[in-house]
Amino acid sequence: MTDLPFTLDQLRILKAIATEGSFKRAADSLYISQPAVSLQVQNLERQLNVPLFDRGGKKAHLTQAGDLLLCHGNRILAMCEETCRALEDLQNLQGGSLIVGASQTTGTYLMPRLIGLFRQRYPQVIVQLQVHSTRRIAWSVANGQIDLAVIGGEIPLELKQTLQITSYAEDELALILPKSHPFSKMKDIKKEDLYRLRFIALDTQSTIRKVIDKILNQHGIDSSRFTIEMELNSIEAIKNAVQSGLGVAFVSVSAIAKELELGILHWAKIENVTVKRMLSIVINPNRYRSKAAERFRQEILTLFVSNNTQSEVNLV
Repeated sequence: MTDLPFTLDQLRILKAIATEGSFKRAADSLYISQPAVSLQVQNLERQLNVPLFDRGGKKAHLTQAGDLLLCHGNRILAMCEETCRALEDLQNLQGGSLIVGASQTTGTYLMPRLIGLFRQRYPQVIVQLQVHSTRRIAWSVANGQIDLAVIGGEIPLELKQTLQITSYAEDELALILPKSHPFSKMKDIKKEDLYRLRFIALDTQSTIRKVIDKILNQHGIDSSRFTIEMELNSIEAIKNAVQSGLGVAFVSVSAIAKELELGILHWAKIENVTVKRMLSIVINPNRYRSKAAERFRQEILTLFVSNNTQSEVNLV
């Protein structure tokens, strides 16, 4: 085949339609007109001699041929982006862009500080932060959509052979109480006391909740016996509920630094029990790694991890 039957712009349009679910929203996301999108799709189908979309319903659904082209097209576009970034690095070693990923709590409370410090040193680097579930972030790293990530959950089993996973730091999960709670006056609380508390928790599918349940079980504490007063979908909502006296909760220490400093929450210590999870740095060793990504990684390792061990770090 001497001439390719598609262009990069057509692949971008195909990807946008698949992502947005309609020709109109795809056109809006690409800042072009809907007729222009429709014309490019028609030309692409004519050039390939196959239909790419089922046109029976309101939502744009890809045919089998469309799915196949999208899969390979995404790889082509990713390689083009890597090539542009490699050339950009060659011209300007301190320039370029960086896409960092993080799981929910890490992305909300830790990564903005890391990015802020990095930007102080390299203000010319454009940094984008993507915050999603650990699973979604891991797949984005594997697909080359994210340069590197800091996550606190389990990497999907099917990606462990593809990704390079490096232990970064331990993140302690604190049991927080309202200042008015009777237990806030105690130096330590006993394991048995946990069954007398009313808990506010993330939903059962949450990575942090699974980690907490696993660690407590290792210490002989059956979290299934806890009284769950309510389940909320954000750490901020949980902190506010605890401050209002609605219950107690386990949250990352990195999420309560201000509250502890202001004295509006109490961190209760459990006798002979410490709940910690390991944060990890995740990269795809098979993808191009920009100078910006390398420097960001070095920034994390040198500024936030002890020279003696990767498992001791103050995240507060």
